[in-house]
Amino acid sequence: MTEVIDLRRADDPRDVVHRVCHALADGQLVVLPTETQYTIVGSALNAQAVERLTQVRQGQAVDLVLRSADESRDYWVNPPSVIDKLSRRCWPGPVVLSMESSSVGGLFARLPSTTRELWNASAIRFRIPAAPIWSEIQRLTPAPLVALSDSSATTTPPRESAACSQIFGDSAAIMVDDGACRYGENATVVHAASDCSWTVQVPGIVSARNVGRLASEVYLFVCTGNTCRSPMAEAVFRHMLAQRLDCPPDELLDYGYMVVSAGLAASVGAPASFESVELLKAVGIDLREHESQPLTEQLLIQADRIYTMTRQHREAILSERPDLQERVRLLSSTGGDISDPIGGGPKVYRACLEQIEHELQLILDQLPTKAKPA
Repeated sequence: MTEVIDLRRADDPRDVVHRVCHALADGQLVVLPTETQYTIVGSALNAQAVERLTQVRQGQAVDLVLRSADESRDYWVNPPSVIDKLSRRCWPGPVVLSMESSSVGGLFARLPSTTRELWNASAIRFRIPAAPIWSEIQRLTPAPLVALSDSSATTTPPRESAACSQIFGDSAAIMVDDGACRYGENATVVHAASDCSWTVQVPGIVSARNVGRLASEVYLFVCTGNTCRSPMAEAVFRHMLAQRLDCPPDELLDYGYMVVSAGLAASVGAPASFESVELLKAVGIDLREHESQPLTEQLLIQADRIYTMTRQHREAILSERPDLQERVRLLSSTGGDISDPIGGGPKVYRACLEQIEHELQLILDQLPTKAKPA
């Protein structure tokens, strides 16, 4: 009989986590809550657990549950770019990412054959739930987990522990009860093909439109205080993109583009400099609503292309995040600096803007033309 543990009433939640980890290590199945459903889980390295999960499966899809988006890259070989974007922006969270087996390798190839056969060489599915207990369990387990998915378009997965016995019976050694799931909808399943096209296979809490926005190309411009150079670059590039696509700037997300700026030493909420506002006003660009923001870890994770105004800016970022070597570039195509115009007067600002415009045009010339979204 399945032992039910109420996580909300546990004297020490760490004891619950340790008991779950021991059960998984012994090849047992465990029922855990995600943000969208209660699901039954086993260790991907334990053949006994995989066999038990197969008996419970009854045609349901299976997800490989990983610790983090960073870890997921150890399981992929040249994944479609949209997979990389969505993993950085959606995980942990209610999105399942599916890709063709040809894009999967690395540590996946080292899993037992009984585990790999759960997907029958078809599309492989990955997920990182947002429910806190998952990260605590996976911090103490040596391998990924396999879990039944809530991706069926025809059945409703259990949202509360009371419904689990009817579905899973006594297949699990332990069921962790943490109340009703946060969402009343399924996780969204997104499949990406090798040509980088994507489809929503199973609709869920994240709409297709929002998936499209999350899969957009994010341009991040960085200077020091985020009041002069990077705000001008952000505003001008957004304006240039909108003109090229023949759309209002506020519709760029629907075309797959997001443009932002930040500063390495920026405060929160400072306006753009007076000279920047006046200079862009003269060319029909409104910078009055700009509010400065500091460069954060989250911005660096989400950005696809990061352009710095000086070599020092780039070096400062890479000293903390050397893994971003390919994404962090100088805005200047010649490898020089775009100097801070603050305090230099209108002529200095105008020269700075002209330099920025020149470099932005070079970036724009390399972009493919995108059709208007349906």
